[in-house]
Amino acid sequence: MYQSDRKEDWDRFIRQAKNATFLFERDFMDYHRDRFRDHSIMVYRDEQVFAVLPANKQGDQLISHQGLTYGGFVLGTGAKLSDSLKAWALLLEFLHDKGIESLKIKNIPGFYTILPSDELAYFLFLCQAKLLERDLIMLIDQDQALGFQKNRREGINKAMRKGLEVKIDNDFEAFWTQILRPNLSRKHGAEPVHSLEEIKLLHHRFPQQIKQVNIYHEDKIVAGTTVFLTRTTIHPQYVSANEDKNQLGSLDMLYDFLMREFSEGRRYFDFNTSVDPDSGHLNPGLIFWKETCGARAYAMDNYLVETASYKRLSEQLV
Repeated sequence: MYQSDRKEDWDRFIRQAKNATFLFERDFMDYHRDRFRDHSIMVYRDEQVFAVLPANKQGDQLISHQGLTYGGFVLGTGAKLSDSLKAWALLLEFLHDKGIESLKIKNIPGFYTILPSDELAYFLFLCQAKLLERDLIMLIDQDQALGFQKNRREGINKAMRKGLEVKIDNDFEAFWTQILRPNLSRKHGAEPVHSLEEIKLLHHRFPQQIKQVNIYHEDKIVAGTTVFLTRTTIHPQYVSANEDKNQLGSLDMLYDFLMREFSEGRRYFDFNTSVDPDSGHLNPGLIFWKETCGARAYAMDNYLVETASYKRLSEQLV
């Protein structure tokens, strides 16, 4: 199990893993350690980290990790299938022996990985894991970009005519206090997952991966996004605009800028899910808007696996 004195081992492994992002580094995971009881697992081979599972414990269940958008069984680029299966079986047996009956796991979407990484999907099949949830991400593959439709291009032109200005100014405070928090409170009676202090701390720790991009009209902030940049993907973690967004075209300009500014070396643009947080239903208007930017659907699955299922893997282990 992970302990703080293994931070260097953990982070070194994450940075070279084939299916991890900076969200798995300890400086990101540990910012909210007061909210989650970390119970991450490390598997070693010949005194070197072979695999890890970012996780927290809740009762007699392990969850991969509630403080992260995605998780999974993280492997190095050199991991072979048979060794990975042995490591997975060992992990389940270890958890079972510790009295943990089940593992709820949300696998990292494939577009975040730098190499094919479907080992876990197959291992979960062998374990007869239960599909709990299927999230729907709206995604743009920029190698096969469909482009903005006419209405989105008109929005960009409108923003240019009105003199809107885009700045990567990392002014989280203006965005949080003037745009994001008021909108979430008014529409959903909610707060951002990250407080202003937390997102500023994370930006300080990951200045190249977390940036704040804001849109201004006549020197007043009218829209913005907190964008997470991984090795493969541009992901706006928060996006919000004032009530004049349709008249100004601010969001159209914002997304167009993100795709042009940060696309080098990154193939994908992750719009996140489009589920209404109040009803739990798909938001047709939001999906339509993302589709007119060229996004299409990508499924992200969440599973429940019984730790005792390690016994089913014995015939597969050679």
